[in-house]
Amino acid sequence: MVRIKITSIIIAIFSQGMLLASSGGHDAPHIDGTLLSGLWVIPFIGILLSIALFPLIAPSFWHHNFGKISAMWAVSLLIPFLFNEHIGFSTTLYSLIHTGLSEYIPFIILLLALFTISGGVQLTGSLVGTPVVNTGIILIGTILASWMGTTGAAMLLIRPLIRANKNRKNKVHIIVFFIFLVANIGGSLTPLGDPPLFLGFLKGVDFFWTTTQMILPMIFMVVVLITIFFIVDTYYYKRESISAIDEISHKIALKGSFNLLLILGVIGSVLLSGFWKPDVHFTIYYVDVELQNISRDILLLFLTWVSWTKTSKSIREENEFTWFPIVEVAKLFAGIFITIIPAIEILKAGSKGALKVVIESVTQNGEPINRMYFWLTGILSSFLDNAPTYLVFFNTAGGDANVLMNQMPNTLLAISAGAVFMGANTYIGNAPNFMVKSISEASDIPMPSFFGYFFKYALPILFPLYLLTSIIFF
Repeated sequence: MVRIKITSIIIAIFSQGMLLASSGGHDAPHIDGTLLSGLWVIPFIGILLSIALFPLIAPSFWHHNFGKISAMWAVSLLIPFLFNEHIGFSTTLYSLIHTGLSEYIPFIILLLALFTISGGVQLTGSLVGTPVVNTGIILIGTILASWMGTTGAAMLLIRPLIRANKNRKNKVHIIVFFIFLVANIGGSLTPLGDPPLFLGFLKGVDFFWTTTQMILPMIFMVVVLITIFFIVDTYYYKRESISAIDEISHKIALKGSFNLLLILGVIGSVLLSGFWKPDVHFTIYYVDVELQNISRDILLLFLTWVSWTKTSKSIREENEFTWFPIVEVAKLFAGIFITIIPAIEILKAGSKGALKVVIESVTQNGEPINRMYFWLTGILSSFLDNAPTYLVFFNTAGGDANVLMNQMPNTLLAISAGAVFMGANTYIGNAPNFMVKSISEASDIPMPSFFGYFFKYALPILFPLYLLTSIIFF
């Protein structure tokens, strides 16, 4: 049954790609952002607030209806689009096809590949949860996160970390720092690490630009946080009774290790689309899709299929692997990518658009205020979702990857760092945060509430580091 489900997902996505064989014209219809009022942004704000609030105030309702809610917000935008005199059917159709083929489908395919492949790797055995061991596990996860995604690294190591500390009395702080580093900051170095960075890659940001520019801010954050964690964990460890922590370490083993080779295949596929430029493209309704991007997506789907068919079912069962997280992301981001269309067009209009207050808040005398980009991107990433927030401020800064990389590198760095780092501020800032929380609570670890996490841990620990980061780097 599940095999049919994954096959259906792949076929559905691949069938979208087959549409590329069609051809179209060159003068694409477009939306004039200067003609749009701020009311067009309401569906985008609505879906983001739904994602932020419904899981907290009505979790059961959200669990069963998130797809319908996402569709409702998308429809609330598309119907007025169709009947607007400045937009109409042709421009609406073009916007949907452009967003789907250029951004949404590649985005979901990458997440599907990383999610499926990383879910086929299982770390078995257990260690004693000493400060050295805990620090080592979190540090390894932080390094892996940039290459197998924050979700993949978090899902690989959260259960071994919980097993290692099953006899510890004080372990909430261990999970919190795991969320800080493995589920967020560790994904800073490549487009594979965190969804907002992959959106930047799809917009034209070079694969290794992220690595070279983000490495120093990331090292600063990681070194300080790892040091703080080791000190705090040592303090709590010394307060534990010997009988509670004196357990036998079981041999560590890795099952499904061939999936690590598939992760290398994912890296190679993404790099291929960045470096191979055959100058061949297909067009559907004015939207050009390049051969290298088609090749990347097909390779990623093939690697997904190999992982799913060749990995032992017992490994996925022991990992408690389900399709729910990726289905949730696919449905929610379909709504997000649709409702963000007018917001991006208004931002492109700059000071002539209805969102000029956003432009004015991050610029002074025509020059970007990089610290404001860092803080605004970060704060909104904390309480909404860091991927669409990144996209908003990427376009606020002009939306031209070449200009941002070469003429405004600190601005792009500020946006990237804000989105990735401050996704750690709340459970909803980045997708794996809530997954780690749920797995920990299932293991009887009393995780703090939404506001408890923010006020007790994120605010006193992370915000001073953000302040230092903004002073040092921006």
